[in-house]
Amino acid sequence: MAQARRVALAAQGLAEQRPNAPSARDVRRVAARLGLLQIDSVNVLVRAHYMPLFSRLGAYDTALLDGQAYAGRKRRFFEYWGHEASLLPCQLYPLMRWRMDDAARGERIYKGVKHFAVRRRNLIERVRREVETRGALAASEIEGVASGVGGWWGWGEAKTALEWLFWCGEVTTSTRRGAGFERVYDLTSRALPHDVLATPVPDRAEAQRQLIMRAASACGIASGGDLADYFRLPVADVKLRLGELVETGALLPVAVEGWRMRGYLEAQARVPRRIEARALLAPFDPLVWERDRAERLFGFRYRIEIYTPAHKRVHGYYVLPFLMGEHLVARVDLKADRLAKALRVQGVHAEPGRCTGEVAASLAVELRAMATWLGLDRVLVTPSGDLASFLAQTCGE
Repeated sequence: MAQARRVALAAQGLAEQRPNAPSARDVRRVAARLGLLQIDSVNVLVRAHYMPLFSRLGAYDTALLDGQAYAGRKRRFFEYWGHEASLLPCQLYPLMRWRMDDAARGERIYKGVKHFAVRRRNLIERVRREVETRGALAASEIEGVASGVGGWWGWGEAKTALEWLFWCGEVTTSTRRGAGFERVYDLTSRALPHDVLATPVPDRAEAQRQLIMRAASACGIASGGDLADYFRLPVADVKLRLGELVETGALLPVAVEGWRMRGYLEAQARVPRRIEARALLAPFDPLVWERDRAERLFGFRYRIEIYTPAHKRVHGYYVLPFLMGEHLVARVDLKADRLAKALRVQGVHAEPGRCTGEVAASLAVELRAMATWLGLDRVLVTPSGDLASFLAQTCGE
């Protein structure tokens, strides 16, 4: 199991030394290694897609990502449904075309959007023409169409129509606006680089093989279910593709201590003898987003409690696992208090046998680095959790 953990950490880029001054190239390198950056609306700390890069690069300028994600024809990333809503390297666009074609047929798409498309096809076409004629638009800029609260997920009709077009690949995100992170849509044919649009599109089976290998490269070692989950591929299709990839030698079937299911090792995976990592991981980091895999690899049972009533939460609202060495050793409930210019540790709990000054000292280094990255002046520790007193002493609070 220790060997499997090291393989996984190395594959995720968590075994490497952080650069002194992360560059745009570093951002692309890490994003390519991970395959995607999951987007989430929660902003109690920092937007989710920024965090995996911080975990691997340290304090980088988030404009390095924004400038490549929303840079018109020069962009290096595009938004689509990867794991969930995600930023993906543009090289993956041809590998997602089969999913867009499925969505256009009403397959593998949210039911609310599917049913809307059946009922309001004329409206969808009208919204598409508006974008084509007027240029990039947010849902709030579509005139004469019901907006406001109501409908599926509280979306108005313009938003739902645009999301249908987004699923089908007819429009994509041109940029994001304001504190609400509002998505602005444009025609895909107008928004993505010409060379990306001109890249030959593989058939469904080949695209899935390539996506599975991207997942395998990012995981290092994984079960078939883990590989399917990474890009949310159909499980039945993945079973077929796994056999093909094993036959070619791209994937090696292996037995992993403690796993009930077969594991798959990427043939080129690194197997380090030792890893000295230190990182705070977002709830949507690819190392831990598949909760069952995190438990199998690290003995770490992790559940996000954002939607749990406050009085029922065990570890807090927005809890980040803390990686030290080869283990997940603590859970930290964090909030960026921008008015007070403070990174607030609202609770910090050690894993069994890990409540030590050494863990607190290592965590304090990472918290100070995060505070600096977020433009905050100090780290404030609330006396909640068995590691809090150690951490408060270390942080000088």
